[in-house]
Amino acid sequence: MTADLTHQPAHVQLQALHRREISSRELLDLHLAEIDAGDINAVVTRDDNAARAAASAADERRARNASTGILDGLPLTIKDSFETDGLRTTSGSEDLANYVPARDADAVARLRHQGAVIMGKTNVPAYCQDLHTENSLFGRTLNPHDPKRTVGGSSGGPAAAVAAYLTPADLGSDLAGSLRLPAHYCGVYGLRPTHGLIPARGHIPRPPGWITSSDMVTPGPLARHPRDLGLLLDALTTPAPAENNPWSIALPTARRPAGQLRVAVWADDASCPVDRDTAKALAAVEHALASAGTGVHRTAGPVGFADSLRLFEQLLHATATATTADDAGAAELAAARALHEDDASPRAVFLRHRTQTHRAWLRANEERLRLRETWHRFFTNAQYDVLITPAAPTAAIPADTRSLTVHGVERSFFDQTGWANLTSHIGLPSLVVPVGRNADGLPMGVQLVGPAHADRTLLAMAEDLMSYLEAAVG
Repeated sequence: MTADLTHQPAHVQLQALHRREISSRELLDLHLAEIDAGDINAVVTRDDNAARAAASAADERRARNASTGILDGLPLTIKDSFETDGLRTTSGSEDLANYVPARDADAVARLRHQGAVIMGKTNVPAYCQDLHTENSLFGRTLNPHDPKRTVGGSSGGPAAAVAAYLTPADLGSDLAGSLRLPAHYCGVYGLRPTHGLIPARGHIPRPPGWITSSDMVTPGPLARHPRDLGLLLDALTTPAPAENNPWSIALPTARRPAGQLRVAVWADDASCPVDRDTAKALAAVEHALASAGTGVHRTAGPVGFADSLRLFEQLLHATATATTADDAGAAELAAARALHEDDASPRAVFLRHRTQTHRAWLRANEERLRLRETWHRFFTNAQYDVLITPAAPTAAIPADTRSLTVHGVERSFFDQTGWANLTSHIGLPSLVVPVGRNADGLPMGVQLVGPAHADRTLLAMAEDLMSYLEAAVG
């Protein structure tokens, strides 16, 4: 039984620990052996001695019937963008090759407080700024389903490690789809929680030691089962003692049984078209839900895709300027002022957003809040519980390309995260669910979106959807 335990979901591994069928130390060593035997370059930093000490401490607590926390004794990996006390944190950059923090990021501290055993760090592109996971420090992370395909980014190492059974779960982060795209490409579950539930302090970028982070980045879990995401969500929304918070969060459960949820499907959009395999995956999901008695309705979407993406890009480029050196900022401002007023090239748009006035940002933020209200009305007035969209336009693209082709037409490389970024600046919970494979054996997923704080509704629907699809195949 223990030989196969690393391939079981996190909640099954926890059950084995609770029943004392295996010790935390033994479970850790099984995972470390999987990492040693792996060849995908997903786990890039380890401290086996510290991990074994933490696992032994969990075993001692369990022996005294003094276990603490819902993850007690469970080995986990952490995205290398999160600071980890005593464990190297590089964010994929040679600038930080030897950086060892003296304090955990808040999200990591919450996992430790719940008993998680941190066994290593997973690979990212330098400073999390690419949709491929590759850097000069550690090299490329390979997709477990096809090494010639990308794992996505920036949480590519976490998604690949979970998919390859190197870890039962991982802590990733999502600013511009950087958790959800790798989850889709690697065939695992990835949750971007409602923004604000989980603090991002200690996430790089921003630089080490900064208290603030991007106003859109959200830590979130990746795992192989929706129930595992629920466990990690519980842990990640429970403050650690050092935070000194006088409150706790109790997220609501689904207001209706999962089988009775009202579901809308936004299957395609001219601003970000999807390929045939993606369309087939969405149709299979619709059929499975309808066959199970769930009300499913096609929609053109609650917001204009192009307008929403334009606003997202404006806010994204603004939040990325916080740490720009003054001389570099002055050079960007001079370049922006030199632009012709009719110049609408990507470079011109980028420079204008990077150098926008505070007044312009305040107006963009007002537009963001109005857009959030539009989403709220979509869910409340139409009584929809969940919106299903594509996770991305295609399955994983080749790792050596910086282009995206849909229906024979080359699209922007960044269209890969177009569907994810419908909610990135709005802060709504968004969950990528694996739903099958295409003819090349590559994972296909869909994205579930819900109203603010409906994270558990999405998890309930994901678990039911998993059962419906298994029944359809069987």
